[in-house]
Amino acid sequence: MMANHWAHVGDSVTLITLDSAKTDTFTLSESVQRYALGVMQDSKHLIQAVFNNRLRVRRLREMVTESRPDVVISLTDRMNVLTLLAARKANWPVLISERSDPRHHPIGRLWSFLRKRTYPRAIKLIVQTQGVAEFFKSWMRPLQIEVIPNAVPIPRSAQVPIVTEQSLNSRPESNVIFGMGRLSYEKGFDLLIDAFTLLAAEFPEWKLCILGEGPLRESLQATIDERGLQNQIELKGWVEDPELILDQGKLFVLPSRYEGFPNALLQAMSRGLACISLDCDSGPAEIIRSGIDGLLIPPGNVTEMANTLKHLMSDKTLRKKFAVNALEVTQRFSVTQYFQHWDQLINQSIS
Repeated sequence: MMANHWAHVGDSVTLITLDSAKTDTFTLSESVQRYALGVMQDSKHLIQAVFNNRLRVRRLREMVTESRPDVVISLTDRMNVLTLLAARKANWPVLISERSDPRHHPIGRLWSFLRKRTYPRAIKLIVQTQGVAEFFKSWMRPLQIEVIPNAVPIPRSAQVPIVTEQSLNSRPESNVIFGMGRLSYEKGFDLLIDAFTLLAAEFPEWKLCILGEGPLRESLQATIDERGLQNQIELKGWVEDPELILDQGKLFVLPSRYEGFPNALLQAMSRGLACISLDCDSGPAEIIRSGIDGLLIPPGNVTEMANTLKHLMSDKTLRKKFAVNALEVTQRFSVTQYFQHWDQLINQSIS
């Protein structure tokens, strides 16, 4: 989204990834120069890890130097470290961005040490919530840290319609609950399956559909199979246009153990779904106005999640109220505001 936006307004944009282009799932503007380094091979031992990361730093330095940047933007923890190491003897201003909550997302002792050593070299560290900003203030200057919440993601397809209160009224009835995200421990889909299991027999007409892929697919599917809920719970996998799928549901649950600033929740609210989220440390409480456009529940509490789901599954009027109010998320976290903030930081960095 960022690369395409800046290319669209006429900037020269280069996008570099450590992985190969075979893993690309988003469509890039033809104006974006794309370098896929293909250096994400696993390391079997420490010496190999040192060698592989030295290679990554060298290749990053070569590619960034070739692009002759006015500013470099790096996203995610380890990539930030590698980018700052690559920039060590260069004159590029580097903006780095944390995309998760470092209070809960471990990156290993060595990477944590390198993060503390390298992050102060950045022009700015961009985080998504004030709580994460406070974490970094213990070893970075406060003026180096900027909070920019995510914007509601732009649909990948022009065929995705804008949702209005009027279009919500014309939707057919549905008994589908959605979850969406990477199938990994921090996303908490095991908790969501546990909560839905408590309600499945009482609400046989309702179904749970989880969008996304990840390392826990097999174990989550095994849980579904063991409980005999194959007809009520579906792991749908990666979908090209999640908005069009979300439009077929009535409820959305974010069961994450921790977050950065959840795009999935922003997407679901922008499609007019009544939303429930665990009130984990970072993100959901900044997005959901509990009791107005959704409900926040205590972290990790499966029983409370089931009770809250049951409440909304049984109350069509409350679902409608939350769905309509949720649409305001597109103004509260607009793409325009997002890029105005980023452009301001970029202009400050190169002036």
